[in-house]
Amino acid sequence: MMFISALVLAVLLTAGFVLTYNRFVKSGNLKAEAWSGIDVQLKRRYDLIPNLVATVKGYMQYEQDLLTRVTELRSLSMRAEDIGEKGRWEAGLAVAIRRLFAVAEAYPDLKSNGNFLELQRSLVEIEDHIQLARRYYNGTVRDYNILVESFPSNLVALLINRSKAAYFQVDDSTERAAPTVTV
Repeated sequence: MMFISALVLAVLLTAGFVLTYNRFVKSGNLKAEAWSGIDVQLKRRYDLIPNLVATVKGYMQYEQDLLTRVTELRSLSMRAEDIGEKGRWEAGLAVAIRRLFAVAEAYPDLKSNGNFLELQRSLVEIEDHIQLARRYYNGTVRDYNILVESFPSNLVALLINRSKAAYFQVDDSTERAAPTVTV
């Protein structure tokens, strides 16, 4: 009787381990797929930025520092391998692009340029896609982290060397600040 009880316990523990391990595999693959979605959108944006800078360059003779900064931030973000680091560079790039569009308002010829308007529309569309992909990724990271931290799956996580994943956060304090409205 004791042998049967030990055998049943061993089978249950093994089945629990296998099921939990498979949940980690599934969750890890969903997280990787979600990151791939972000990566695709970021690459689309990276591909548009040189065209935007080239279009704007002819009109903005006095804004060379801003154009250089946009190009520099694009390059730094493309090279970043850590998700947190990429988030920091992406935040700076988003601010620089918004500033570029704000400065473009002072150039009526540029604002009416069809190529510039198309690039601006494309970038806005891509930013929306990045936001959606970021939400999906962060949702998969949340589920993965819950699995890593909750009992008894946290024991399996220790055995198979899994740790919490980082969220993809674009920390831009201007997005969190309350807007000021002047009348």
